Formats: sequence, structure tokens, C-alpha cells
Amino acid sequence: MGTRSYRPYTPSTRETTISDFAEITKSEPEKSLTHFNHRDKGRNNRGVITSRRRGGGHKRLYRVIDFRRDKRDIPAKVAAIEYDPNRNARIALLYYQDGEKRYILHPVGLEVGTFITAGSNSPIEIGNALPLSNIPLGTSVHNVELTAGKGGQIVRAAGATAQVVAKEGGYVSIKLPSGEVRMVRRECYATIGQVGNVEHRNLSAGKAGRNRWKGRRPKVRGSVMNPVDHPHGGGEGRAPIGRSGPVTPWGKPTLGYKTRKPKKQSSKLIVRRRRKASKRGRGGRES
Repeated sequence: MGTRSYRPYTPSTRETTISDFAEITKSEPEKSLTHFNHRDKGRNNRGVITSRRRGGGHKRLYRVIDFRRDKRDIPAKVAAIEYDPNRNARIALLYYQDGEKRYILHPVGLEVGTFITAGSNSPIEIGNALPLSNIPLGTSVHNVELTAGKGGQIVRAAGATAQVVAKEGGYVSIKLPSGEVRMVRRECYATIGQVGNVEHRNLSAGKAGRNRWKGRRPKVRGSVMNPVDHPHGGGEGRAPIGRSGPVTPWGKPTLGYKTRKPKKQSSKLIVRRRRKASKRGRGGRES
């Protein structure tokens, strides 16, 4: 698990860094665990663009990931570690003793040939899934459920990890990667360890074309558009936006404007808010 750079034969290879894929042990996915997803490319059923800057991209097969970990107390052998084009983390192929195969997110340190389990009595080892009530304080976890039985919804990105920090009553407090401390029901499951492919954050695309392969079309600043296209547009030369603050193309405040509902039901479960992002002035990126 590391990064690889190129000799600067072209302007793009000068800046490009890619993963070395050293941890990958199998190149073709398990056919029974894949299916094709139609990619709408930001269009609705009439072909009208409803989400900007999406389109193109390489065709992908979707790998069905077991976020629920609901095969309880049945040992599974890690058969392979694979690449997944649908996420920045790697995935691990499991062979259960009853013959079933499943994919899970690959945590750091989980090797091929290791046996893992999910259940209340599972040992505290990398890759095992347990209820939060059975996980010791200070343990690093990922793929955390917010609703018991629904499957892991948070802490799933490459390199992500949360920490169990407190237990009280029917809730367990976990510290999320953002710095937020949140209470989760004690029955909810989480997986021991940190999500793999930690070096993903150090990669550099190197050229616009690599983003096109991912299905991302160019982003254009509002200040260089015409007034008919964006509230920031128009004027002679480099003109200021002409408003008290930056707005979206539809006139709503943006760039730091809080959009969370003040009376959201889950707000009472947040013990400490996430770290505040650095304030961006007018020189920041526009919508």
C-alpha cells in the first residue's frame, strides 16, 4: 500500500501519482457479487441536467458490499483483496464456512487467509464486527451503523477510523473522523480497525482527463458566466460579485452557509460538533 509517481515525460505525468496496488491479490471480481448499475450522468427521466458537472466516465460493475455483517458467528476466510472502482477503499472477498461468499471493506492489516467473524462474542480483532456495547473504550472502528440492523452508514472511506470514547445507558459515544462526538445506540454494529488504502489522500490526478474518467465534467466559476447564467456573472473585466455574500446559481447563500435543519431529530445525539472548517473569503472557490 503506497503511491507511485512517473518520470515527467509529459506535463501530466510530471504531477501524477497513483496507487501501487501492492495489496491487490485478485484482478477479476467475483461474478456472483456484481451487477450493472445504470449511470444517469446527472440527468432525470427526460434527459434534462439536474445535477451539474456529471457525465461520461468509464463503465463500472457494481460490487455488492456486505455493510450489515449479519452472518453471525460463522467464521469466514479472507480469500482475496480486490480493487473496487466504485469507492476509494479496497474490498476483501470472504468465503464463509457454509459456502457463501461476500465482500466487505478491507481494513488495514487484514491479510489473505485470516479468519474473521461477526457477532456479540467475536474477539476484538481486525475485521471482526461486534455491537458497540461489546467494544472496549479507545478501540478504532469503521463501518458504523446508525440504526441497528440497517448496515454501516458512516466511517467507510479510505483511511477513515472512529474511536469508541464513552458508554452511558443505552448509548455509546464515538469520535468520528471529522472530530464530531456522537451517541449511537449500543446495539449498533461496527467493524474493528481502520479502513485500508490510507495513502489515497496523497494521490494527485495530474490532469483533467483523469477526472473525466471518473465521470466528472469541468467546473466553471460563476464570476466568468453571463448574468443570465449565474448571479455572480456579468460586468466588465474581473468584476466583484456585487452581493453581500456568494450565492448559488439559484440565489441561495453558499460557501459556509449552514444548511442543517435547526430542529433535526438527530441533533440531540451530537455531543460535540465537528471541527470548524477554515473560513474562506471572497477569494474562495465559487459555486
